[in-house]
Amino acid sequence: IWGGFAVDNATLTRFFTFHFLFPFIVAAMTMIHLLFLHQTGSNNPLGINSNSDKIPFHPYFSFKDLIGFIVMTMILVFL
Repeated sequence: IWGGFAVDNATLTRFFTFHFLFPFIVAAMTMIHLLFLHQTGSNNPLGINSNSDKIPFHPYFSFKDLIGFIVMTMILVFL
């Protein structure tokens, strides 16, 4: 990344390119990880049925996220 003995235009260009592309690389690796996790599933060494302790997303997590969003918005409004 370092273009020579001094910080010059080549070094700054390479660092800018690295800092611009790095989040996209991380996002791509995360998507690949989630794809593989979705295809194969999580590791379950005990063989326990995991469907028994699941709760639905919409009634619980949707309202929880909505309340959190409203609280954070109100905090920012009152600042």
